[in-house]
Amino acid sequence: MLSYFATRLLRALITIFLVLSFAFVILRLSGDPAMLIMSPDAPPEALEAFRRGWGLDAPLWKQYLGFFMNLLQGNFGQSMRDSSPAMDLVIERIPATLAITLPAFALKLLIGIPAGVFAALHRNSLADRLVMSLSVAGYTIPSFVLGLVLVLIFAVGLGWLPSGGNLTWQHAILPIVTLSLGGAAVLARFTRSAMLEVMGQPYIRTASAKGLLWRRVVRGHALPNAAIPTVTVVGFMVGSLIAGAVVVESVYSWPGAGRLLVSAVANRDLAVVQCLLLLVAATMVSANLLVDALYGLIDPRLRAGQSRRAGA
Repeated sequence: MLSYFATRLLRALITIFLVLSFAFVILRLSGDPAMLIMSPDAPPEALEAFRRGWGLDAPLWKQYLGFFMNLLQGNFGQSMRDSSPAMDLVIERIPATLAITLPAFALKLLIGIPAGVFAALHRNSLADRLVMSLSVAGYTIPSFVLGLVLVLIFAVGLGWLPSGGNLTWQHAILPIVTLSLGGAAVLARFTRSAMLEVMGQPYIRTASAKGLLWRRVVRGHALPNAAIPTVTVVGFMVGSLIAGAVVVESVYSWPGAGRLLVSAVANRDLAVVQCLLLLVAATMVSANLLVDALYGLIDPRLRAGQSRRAGA
């Protein structure tokens, strides 16, 4: 068991390293921060002084080594816009992002999983077709399109809710709904597929043949086994809490980490972008590690298999 999680942890660290390396190279090849931050009309001497002051005149490999050496020392760099510590700017935005992503995540679970189970238990019925049609619509509509439609209906047309900002709790309703609908649709489809696959297994027919009530068969046998693939999807959603808010925060002018990422990329604020990508990558791999741990709790066969390998 210990070697299994050690291997997973090593893979997680390698993943973070590769993400940061890729981001480092792409950001430095995609444009000159001096031209964006200072202005293309700035004197060449001023542009050169800016590059020299931020170490952008050094060879790429030297910048790369310096970047990781600073990371190992806990130095995440400074924003090129105002010289503030980049990680402090990111941490300031996290509460605003969590204020909409955590309720949206809860709504995804409360809507998607029961809808998928209901559709599977009423397979090929009108209710099943309705749930799946809604899930396909929710999955295929881009979040920025859905956000604009909700603004047109509830903010412009009906005037019930504000169209953007974060002054009151009403400002959070539309971003939360926009974030939750797509994820709920994905969960409904995956849960339905997992339930249908499990309900076709021989042990389900055996339990039914023994005279067990159908709800006990579903609750005691179908749901726990169908939870395994569903947990994978839920883990991915946990890992994408910050990354998934980028578009929605931009649509609703919500001052969170996602909107900060958009502005930092546009301005080539390298340290801020790198801090945000580090945070996103760390969240993703942590969620994957948590899912691996939950597998052993949900499925006893995995625990038994790991015990046999450990004793071999």
